[in-house]
Amino acid sequence: MNFPPNSVNNSLSPRFLCSLYIVLLLILSYAYIVISADYRPSNIGAIVDVSSRKGKEEKTAMEIAVSRFNRDSKNLQLFLHFGNSSGEPIQAAFTAQELIKEKEVGVIVGMDTWQEAALVADVGNRAQVPVLSLAASSITPPSRQIRWPFLVQMGSNVSEQIRCIAAIVGSYNWRRVIVVYEDDAYGGDSGMLAPLSEALQNFSSEIEYTVVLPPVSSLSDPKEGIHDELMKLLSIQSRVFIVLKSSPLMATYLFQEARRMGFMARESSWIITDTISSFLDSMDTSSISYMEGALGIKTYYDKTSGAFLEFSSQFQKLFETEYPEEDSAEPGIYALRAFDSISVIANALVRLGSGTNTPKRLLESILSSDFNGLSGKTSFQGGDLSDSNLLSLRVINLVGKGYKELDFWTKDLDNPFSREGGEAGSSRRKTTVLDGPVIWPGYLKRVPKGWEMPTDAKPLKIGIPANISFDKFVKVDIAQNDPLKRYTGFCIDIFREVVKILEQNYSLPYEFLPYHGTYDDLVESVYTKTLDAVVGDVTILANRSRMVEFTQPFAESGLSMISPVKSREAYKAWLFMKPFTMEMWAVTGAILIYTMFIVWILEHQINPAFRGTWKNQLGTTLWFTFSSLFFAHRERIYSNITRVVVVVWLLVVFVLTSSYTASLSSMLTVQRLESNVTNVEWLKANKLNIGCDGDSFVRKYLEKVLGFEKENIRNISSQYDYLKEFQKGTISAAFLELPYEKEFMNKFCKNYTATNPLSRFGGLGFVFQKGSPIAADVSEAILTLSEKGTLKYLEGKWFPSSNECSSTTDTTELSLQNFWALYVLCGATSTFCFLLFLLRLLNNFRRRHTKVASENGATANKLSAWRRTLELAKYVQNGKITIPERASDFSQGSNIERSSSLRGSQRWELVSPSDAAESFEASPPTAIQMV
Repeated sequence: MNFPPNSVNNSLSPRFLCSLYIVLLLILSYAYIVISADYRPSNIGAIVDVSSRKGKEEKTAMEIAVSRFNRDSKNLQLFLHFGNSSGEPIQAAFTAQELIKEKEVGVIVGMDTWQEAALVADVGNRAQVPVLSLAASSITPPSRQIRWPFLVQMGSNVSEQIRCIAAIVGSYNWRRVIVVYEDDAYGGDSGMLAPLSEALQNFSSEIEYTVVLPPVSSLSDPKEGIHDELMKLLSIQSRVFIVLKSSPLMATYLFQEARRMGFMARESSWIITDTISSFLDSMDTSSISYMEGALGIKTYYDKTSGAFLEFSSQFQKLFETEYPEEDSAEPGIYALRAFDSISVIANALVRLGSGTNTPKRLLESILSSDFNGLSGKTSFQGGDLSDSNLLSLRVINLVGKGYKELDFWTKDLDNPFSREGGEAGSSRRKTTVLDGPVIWPGYLKRVPKGWEMPTDAKPLKIGIPANISFDKFVKVDIAQNDPLKRYTGFCIDIFREVVKILEQNYSLPYEFLPYHGTYDDLVESVYTKTLDAVVGDVTILANRSRMVEFTQPFAESGLSMISPVKSREAYKAWLFMKPFTMEMWAVTGAILIYTMFIVWILEHQINPAFRGTWKNQLGTTLWFTFSSLFFAHRERIYSNITRVVVVVWLLVVFVLTSSYTASLSSMLTVQRLESNVTNVEWLKANKLNIGCDGDSFVRKYLEKVLGFEKENIRNISSQYDYLKEFQKGTISAAFLELPYEKEFMNKFCKNYTATNPLSRFGGLGFVFQKGSPIAADVSEAILTLSEKGTLKYLEGKWFPSSNECSSTTDTTELSLQNFWALYVLCGATSTFCFLLFLLRLLNNFRRRHTKVASENGATANKLSAWRRTLELAKYVQNGKITIPERASDFSQGSNIERSSSLRGSQRWELVSPSDAAESFEASPPTAIQMV
């Protein structure tokens, strides 16, 4: 566990160990302590500090408890013997020994601190006397039950109180706190500082500073001593104070001086524990008024019950009589626990009865206690007061000369507060913040920032990087007297827009301070509190985030490589293939061949141009289909079905040729560039020089991450120096962050090219001190600017697009995805026309075949399937049907009749080539012209 340098954790301080050693020697100096044969547990020893308010309340409450028991009991009477510890552990140990030896007490109760309880427990172990401690402790040694088996703790464990404080800090997003406690010279922070630090870490908060106040009794002038300690806080901006432990008198002096020095002004927050809040009912009202606006943790107990009202009335009468010097006689939680401690002992004795009693039997009877006392549920587990399921802590707000009760602590870190009490697991409305309304210091109407906010007298000191390579981000012109003209740039304009948003809630005075140095040194100046913030093009990195608080990034960041370029593809032999992808070329060829086949099928029977040998038919068909890509063909088309196929094909041709021409023209006219540098590894292998901004983190990144040699890296301080270095040939590549790369390429895109980002970083952001609430407000304002489009507007204002670079984009090859619908239309049309043609062909073949067979006296059904297939193929090829004749005498007539019959067929019917001349006259040819 890490603490601030000045923190103290003296749970077992050297002085306390020395005291413990002395007491053990004193105990051993007695030869022995004999347990009396007539053990008398009705003798009760009480050790309190009668000079303190706490001791006075405990003494009065114990007297009332014993008096009541003796009044109501007939068989058993209790005898109470007091001893004064004077607040000293050694004195408490001596007093315990005297009570055991001289008063023969059978049980000891009291002790207000853990140090007193530990020493008295050692005495009780030797004498085998049960010890009931009223001291509260946050850390209990794990071997306590073995080391002090006769010790019973009546005081509550303060761990829940610490968790409640951490939940309050987390609910209001306070990131850094200052802890104040009064040193008691023995236990320091009573073991509370370490658990508090751990609990705060669960809410991403931490202890920034610890103020250790000496015991008020040791100060001749408490105000001066407190003033000296608070003076150390003037250099610390955190204004969330947690008073972990303090006596009421010290708390009065502390808040008086804190209010006088301005530590209880607006934007501050104070939280007190029950070491102070438990005495609020008995403190002077003028003392409470100094604490106005503070939050407190107070143990809850029912003030409306009849038992409490009866006890309170009796307590006030007796207390006023014994201590007239006290301002108030109201009983507090310590009085109630003291009363309940006597009740525990009395009930344990009653359960034992009148038989033979031993210390161990009494201890067992005490540990078996289970009842509802004035302070709440009283039962034990492992020698400690068990954690009741009831909500026992309540948050209070000090207002005026008193306090008001706010919410209960629910023990649930997700929803820690509730207006309703009762059991912890019961259903109730829970909240993440106090339901309020809360009166804060300075009567602030909103939640305080918990931070020293800038004022006109003490504005926010903002560092500005003065040595920047690209001045469009931040530019410092010392010659200008007007602050608006002295500091300009993209980052400056964003911050000024952010301030306009923040000023809707609070004022933010600031001043810009130019900083000449590296970015790492600039960030470290915020870490060392030399500067309050940094506004500029600072890259968000992991090692920087551990030291400072970054805002939401307002620009992306990454590392890109820039290198000179040369033209490519202008002289490549296969450039004509680039407009289409290889897949596109393959599908285009396939659809061409398919269309060619369909045209041949539809035309070869009726069109003389598509007849002849197979070579002539193939050549004519291929020529007909392919030539339509460029010019009108000379072949005529006679079938209407073919005309439909050709029209769709011409549509495909028109779209393809237009797209091809446009794409190729673009490739020939648009400059296509390629880098002279292959990659980073090529640069390192050839040991070529590279350039970068030496003031940024890039140089270290190139050395440690990318592995470049130091002698190959040149520092370049200006964007124009990069151009000079490239032209002189002293560097082969430059490594720039992404925002700078875009600015450089926007001006010099004709001769240089940039790679995709080699690495990504957190972006560009503003820098604030760790824990600063202003950082969160600025982040929210940046998001607002982004949503409103203001960031986009400022980016366009400072980095306008260049018209010269708008045409440098490479032309994308056309792919099948661009034309698949056109190909589907062409293929579907051709297939549909082919099926229609095939259907008519089969129908005509069946009718003609049946007719010819009947004329020749043959039976068509008697022909084999193979014979019929051959006849169909011949019919498709020649348009003739040949069936064997029964007599040769009829052959000539039959042929004449078939020819006559065929000549009389309709225009959609297939005809033989011999009828072509008559068909030409009946259906004039159509010439399709390609323009």
